[in-house]
Amino acid sequence: MRQFSAYEGTYQGEKAIWLTAGSYEAAILPEIGGNLIAFRDVENGYRFLHEPTEEEMPSFKARPIIHGIPVLFPPNRYEDGKFPWKGKTYQFPVNEPDRGNHLHGFVSDTPWKVEEFGHTNTGSYVTVSLTVNEEHAVYAYLPHLFTLRLTYTLSADGLSQRVFVRNNGQDEMPCLLAFHTSVNAPFAPNGSAKDYRVKLTIGQRWEMSERMLPTGKHQPLKAEEELLRGEGVYPFFEEMDNHYTAVTQNGRNRMELTDTELGITLVYDVGTSYKQWMIWNNFATEGFFCPEPQINLVNAPNTAQPAEEAGLFSLAPGEIWEETARFYVK
Repeated sequence: MRQFSAYEGTYQGEKAIWLTAGSYEAAILPEIGGNLIAFRDVENGYRFLHEPTEEEMPSFKARPIIHGIPVLFPPNRYEDGKFPWKGKTYQFPVNEPDRGNHLHGFVSDTPWKVEEFGHTNTGSYVTVSLTVNEEHAVYAYLPHLFTLRLTYTLSADGLSQRVFVRNNGQDEMPCLLAFHTSVNAPFAPNGSAKDYRVKLTIGQRWEMSERMLPTGKHQPLKAEEELLRGEGVYPFFEEMDNHYTAVTQNGRNRMELTDTELGITLVYDVGTSYKQWMIWNNFATEGFFCPEPQINLVNAPNTAQPAEEAGLFSLAPGEIWEETARFYVK
């Protein structure tokens, strides 16, 4: 069994920090949004995250959203690119022109700084950060001073993630975040997606407009969605680009993906600060899907939903918000 290690290397020609822990390995791309691009069990050949092939690297770098664990800040869609906040309205670029929305925020393709990496006697780790000041490109759209920090730790217990947000400025800032986590199904070599079942701690499904913005109403769950929050369902039973409230089960907020043939389950336990889930399955195409934990409702600042229900909250000057998540196999 390999011991713990952390080292600078490359991934498909890009700078990467690699972590190892026993049979596990992981890689992060600090210069492409701090994206944790790979989490693997090398002994069994499992690749849990959707990784770009060599041919896909140019399209991945152009739009690094459907591989690895992209950071969305602020996440998902904003109507007409408008973001009203504390008596002001920020104007984000409309980068989804067919629907007239801003989509997915500003940090998924931004270079992050490697603060440190190394190992202890229990695991290997890497910390990357993004600090926005008046000179940073993000400040033009989101005029606040803040730091985002991500720490990933790899151990015998799998892959853990700690996300940290601190308001460095003198005014309140919105704290809206999600991860566009992209999971392989199948993740086992020679596996069949037909053998996979996914469970998700969802509550109610939000009704979405033609622009994929919440109307404020809920929709009844289909039989397959009841299975999604129950015993599990085939991840590609139909096209999904669905938005749900998150409802904890057994005190936890998580996705579970089971290979029924192998009898193993990948657990993605995301913590209870995430009040919403998105799930997108690439037009019901077998191979990967995205269970996306979100702090906030899509288009939250533009909705009539109560702030607490919409997950719309702020950080006062000097305040910190953080949360942890974990991938593990059972």
